[in-house]
Amino acid sequence: MSNAFKNISKIRYEGSASKNPLAFKHYNPDEIVAGKTMRDHLRFAVVYWHTFRGTGSDPFGAGTMQRPWDDGSNSIKNAQNRVRVAFEFIEKLGAPYYCWHDRDVAPEGKTLSESNKNFDAVAKVLKEEQQRTGIKLLWGTANAFSHPRYAHGASTSCNADVFAYAASQVKKAMEVTHDLGGEGYTFWGGREGYMTLLNTDLKREQEHLAAFLHMAVNYKKKIGFKGQFYIEPKPKEPTKHQYDSDSAACLNFLREHDLLPHFKLNIETNHATLAGHTMQHELEVAGAANALGSIDANTGDELLGWDTDQFPTNIYLTTYTMLSVLRYGGFKTGGVNFDAKVRRESFEPIDLFYAHIGGMDAFARGLKIAAAIRKDGRLAEFVKNRYASWDSGIGAKIESGKVGFKELEAYMLKQGEADANTSGRQEFLENLINEFI
Repeated sequence: MSNAFKNISKIRYEGSASKNPLAFKHYNPDEIVAGKTMRDHLRFAVVYWHTFRGTGSDPFGAGTMQRPWDDGSNSIKNAQNRVRVAFEFIEKLGAPYYCWHDRDVAPEGKTLSESNKNFDAVAKVLKEEQQRTGIKLLWGTANAFSHPRYAHGASTSCNADVFAYAASQVKKAMEVTHDLGGEGYTFWGGREGYMTLLNTDLKREQEHLAAFLHMAVNYKKKIGFKGQFYIEPKPKEPTKHQYDSDSAACLNFLREHDLLPHFKLNIETNHATLAGHTMQHELEVAGAANALGSIDANTGDELLGWDTDQFPTNIYLTTYTMLSVLRYGGFKTGGVNFDAKVRRESFEPIDLFYAHIGGMDAFARGLKIAAAIRKDGRLAEFVKNRYASWDSGIGAKIESGKVGFKELEAYMLKQGEADANTSGRQEFLENLINEFI
């Protein structure tokens, strides 16, 4: 077992009156909310990429993070040691899950064979640590965007050899996810898009992406992997336009290519805002299609136009998020995955604890507030009453498909004018939410 955080004890719940920065004020994992424990509602996961591989570098400066356990090498020994440090952190934090990209946990080799061998060597330690701690893999994924070979994309590359390499890489990542008991597998098309349409055959690229995903579905069945497949929407950055640009675009793509039965969406807050939407909008679009699977819990800065991946601390954001999650039945295989990184200026190891504690407390508060709003019933009753004209009479006939334009014209000729609208009462409803916050 690692001893990288020897001066930090397991994080405990101490209640809202506590002034201890290394304690939960609101996240009490065993507390029952709306019939389930907070632990089971939220299913928190720590990400490997930002938390254990982030350096704090940006386009204007080198890395700042102090990580004394990391010798900076790409050796297998360093990667294996990093696993033990990661599990010490996750265990002390009390998160039940973690997530990774293949290249986060194991160094890439000079050949595919060497990369696979490296991955196996580190996965062995991942399994040992999972068994030691009881921490589970929420989902795995492949980094098919960082290496120069993916300059033109992976499954949408103009180079068929790159497509084949990406397929081989995803095959291995799926196998390791399966072996580690992962509850899902995520596809994020970091470079599956274009920078200019002048050199892009968009239709052909999207057909290749669909073929790639069908191959993944077939291989999932072949190896007996029962985990959920996810698509993670993002509109841009690093490409000008990504094909998985938002929830609606993902759902349309999946339906068009007969993939929807095999996928749900992993929604990220900062990706939603980059697409010009709110997190709640993206969750509702996915939920309405029975495709809400998991979430990447972070936030962006409204004054900055890129993916800042900040830890979520806004209680309105977490409340609205959990209202949608609860509305659609809660998480089944997914969870609240902290795809977030400490700020470049927050470079000490202890800052990792402060950041995750704050995010977990914010979501615990959001869960409790959302559950209270649903129990109160006034919000749901207002929405129900607003659509009451559809529950009987001509509205019910329209929804049941019993009338067409001719019948509706006859109805309105007799009616003369539509019944008066009622107020949407936005301010009243915003005040209602404030009652609970």
